[in-house]
Amino acid sequence: MAETRKRTTAQHPLVESAELQAVVRGSHENPFGVFGLHEVGGGLVIRTFQPGAVSVELVEAASGKVLTALERLDEAGFFAARVPRKKAPFAYRLLVDWGGGEPPREIEDPYRFGTVLGEMDVYLLAEGRHLRLFEQLGAHPAEMDGVPGTRFAVWAPNARRASVVGPFNNWDGRRHPMRKRIECGCFELFIPHLQKGELYKYELVGPQGEMLPLKADPVGFRAEHPPANASVVHGLVRHEWHDGDWLERRARAQSREAPISIYEVHLGSWMRVPEEGNRYLSYTELAERLVAYVKEMGFTHIELMPVSEYPFDGSWGYQPVGLFAPTIRHGTP
Repeated sequence: MAETRKRTTAQHPLVESAELQAVVRGSHENPFGVFGLHEVGGGLVIRTFQPGAVSVELVEAASGKVLTALERLDEAGFFAARVPRKKAPFAYRLLVDWGGGEPPREIEDPYRFGTVLGEMDVYLLAEGRHLRLFEQLGAHPAEMDGVPGTRFAVWAPNARRASVVGPFNNWDGRRHPMRKRIECGCFELFIPHLQKGELYKYELVGPQGEMLPLKADPVGFRAEHPPANASVVHGLVRHEWHDGDWLERRARAQSREAPISIYEVHLGSWMRVPEEGNRYLSYTELAERLVAYVKEMGFTHIELMPVSEYPFDGSWGYQPVGLFAPTIRHGTP
């Protein structure tokens, strides 16, 4: 069976056999070079990898018309077809039939969208001089070409492949491999319609072709509650501050002539709620109770022990696993 399939795909004009097999094995290092629309032999070819799909059709986004059915080239789920009467790339969607009695569902193809990182960001990342990494790396809810979704970017210069994985793709790294920006060692991908609250990790293939353990996002903004350790799509919290008066008072209070008394505190052990399963206080509850307590005790400042996400409840947080994610123990960011 394997030999028959190999002979068939080797003769097929839609994709090279070596590329198809690399996709199926999960070793292809240039997903945007194989998936999506490509000019081949004076026309356009569409390719996609949809494991488990019964059939895939190409839909023109502007008209909603089905242009062609894709041919299954491998039982693993590689589909491709020549696009009739089209010479230039265009906006499209894929109509995928997953079987099981459910109606086919239209999906956006991540491989029809452009780059995520801007040229200046790529330059600064390559120079090691980007001062606002958190705005570019990580998972950010965004919109591209009018389509909502989430853009991902991670720095992994020694990886041969990086993929976004999660429940949304059955943790299969072959489904959402990322584009490598060789100039700066980052991988990037926009996944349409992926929303806040989705769990995700990165699947990496190392420099020797070895599959590495799944990685949480080092620039993730939210994490699962330990001991689970997946990252959670959340994005940056945009807050409009109205603290100008307080900042002015703080400057006066922090002069060298003013007295100072600092209260160091670990949020997880300062106070619990025993009647509710000895739960942690929320960030909102801490803001109310802790500040009132510290003022009553005569302290002028609060020094928080680590609040970044950490894995072990028995520690004080000095082993962080997410420096951009406040620990979920006290609530969402």
